[in-house]
Amino acid sequence: MPSKYTPGKHFLQIPGPSNVPDRILRAMDFPTIDHRGQDFFDLSKKCLSGMKKIFKTNSHVIIYPASGTGAWEAALTNTMSTGDTVLMVETGHFASLWCKMANRLGILTELIPTDWRRGAVADQIKDRLIKDKKNKIKAVCVVHNETSTGCMSNIREVREAIDQSNHGALLMVDTISSLASSNYCHDAWGVDVTVAGSQKGLMLPPGLSFNAVSERALSASKSSNIPASYWAWDDHIASNKTGAFPYTPATNLFFGLNEALEMLFDEGIDQVFKRHEKHAKATRLAVQAWGLEVLCLEPKDHSNTLTAVLLPDGHDADKFREIVLHNYNMSLGNGLSKLSGKVFRIGHLGDFNDLMLVATLGGIEMALGCTKIPHQAGGTLTAMQFLKEKNNQDF
Repeated sequence: MPSKYTPGKHFLQIPGPSNVPDRILRAMDFPTIDHRGQDFFDLSKKCLSGMKKIFKTNSHVIIYPASGTGAWEAALTNTMSTGDTVLMVETGHFASLWCKMANRLGILTELIPTDWRRGAVADQIKDRLIKDKKNKIKAVCVVHNETSTGCMSNIREVREAIDQSNHGALLMVDTISSLASSNYCHDAWGVDVTVAGSQKGLMLPPGLSFNAVSERALSASKSSNIPASYWAWDDHIASNKTGAFPYTPATNLFFGLNEALEMLFDEGIDQVFKRHEKHAKATRLAVQAWGLEVLCLEPKDHSNTLTAVLLPDGHDADKFREIVLHNYNMSLGNGLSKLSGKVFRIGHLGDFNDLMLVATLGGIEMALGCTKIPHQAGGTLTAMQFLKEKNNQDF
């Protein structure tokens, strides 16, 4: 009879929601406070100020009690009008969903297709904008780090492409699986709206989402005719001046957010980025040593927060994930939409260290040994050697 209890720690190695550190769980384990009292106002102002540092912006940051999908909708409803056109890049499953949402809101979309194996190509965006002589395109929407594929887009290059085309389109960027894990500069890169969520690099449970908003985006919001009440920026900006919110905020998640920000700043945000780069490189070395294929084909587009692994034809990635879960109590990310059954995704983001990565890769390698998936042994050892050499260099 199978056991009802699985001993040991469950390894949640999906690319988000990521593991929530005990320190953050303890911070949220606090009696609910008056969200219209000074204690909460002081807490929310600390969180708003800290998030500006994470986004690297001096402009407004809006915090919603919502998932990242809500922040997508907020970005669109506050800036666009019915019948406006936005240019999007189909870098993967989540870029496609953002496009679908825009269509449902009455926004026209143009989608630049890709093979889902690289990030956005800035020159393609520039070429399309140059052809838009009548400035019908009101915004360019790009996913910074596509969670379904492990491909990252260069946002600085996208901004330069828009500028070189002499086009007035807003730039809106989804950083849900990259913020607080990979370098991101809302102001310096000329982004107008940045979308983010709490459950990945910020190490919180799902439940908070964010918009960082430029002055150009705020100006556009004054002429938008898509109804926005729950998502309205102006209500938040007015209330946030005192630390208040226009409706009941997720108060206990603010305790967690404040703790997460302290952890990120204590480690040093640049060190956080270096740590994620190191773990991503080690993971790709392991995959290559196994003789398997990283889905992202363009080295400069490799994600720092997850790695999608493509299995050979005839092998079911979901069956492999079942073996990993059953034998080693570890969850890996599944393939989404047209990648279903073809890839598994390794999350290496958030509160994560070398030993956790070695255990993750070891579980995958042991599971590969239980299957008929063609591979070579030694991927985990290759990653360990890289980590040892990297740590010696940095010590």
